[in-house]
Amino acid sequence: MKIATKDLEFEVRPGTADDIPLFLAFIRSMAEFEKLEVSATEELLKESLFGDNPAAQTLLAFVDGKPAAYVVYFFTFSTMVGKRGLWLEDVFVEEEFRGKGLGRALMACLADIAVKNKCARFEWVVLDWNKPAINLYEGLGATAMNDWNIYRFDGEEIAELARQMVRVDGDR
Repeated sequence: MKIATKDLEFEVRPGTADDIPLFLAFIRSMAEFEKLEVSATEELLKESLFGDNPAAQTLLAFVDGKPAAYVVYFFTFSTMVGKRGLWLEDVFVEEEFRGKGLGRALMACLADIAVKNKCARFEWVVLDWNKPAINLYEGLGATAMNDWNIYRFDGEEIAELARQMVRVDGDR
């Protein structure tokens, strides 16, 4: 689909398995920007995004055929409202395309997906030092959920907690 901002016209389309090298390049660029490490591989992304049970959905944005941005999102569920939500995992715009409305347009595109899927919420996290992103989100009217803390288990922590489960039916 073609989308326009006041400064830019671009194409947005769902990603495909053939786009995995491009996704990984975008992920690495975003990790560099966010000062994070990447352990994802092309094989992991192919299975996780385009395998038998995809964990998320993707969008790519192109300006004059040049890769400009990517999005990864998935659906969640809220018991409190009894409806699904849309979770934005990643939105990343290449530096040369920032400040031209592409991020804002992609957020509107995601909001459209949320509306079409009857989502009650559209949520994401942002690093507290990423002021340009925070300014964008607040400028769109998003509400910071400052009274909620994010907790996480990684790798071995997940395995350790799983080992603490006591089964009484003999199954493993």
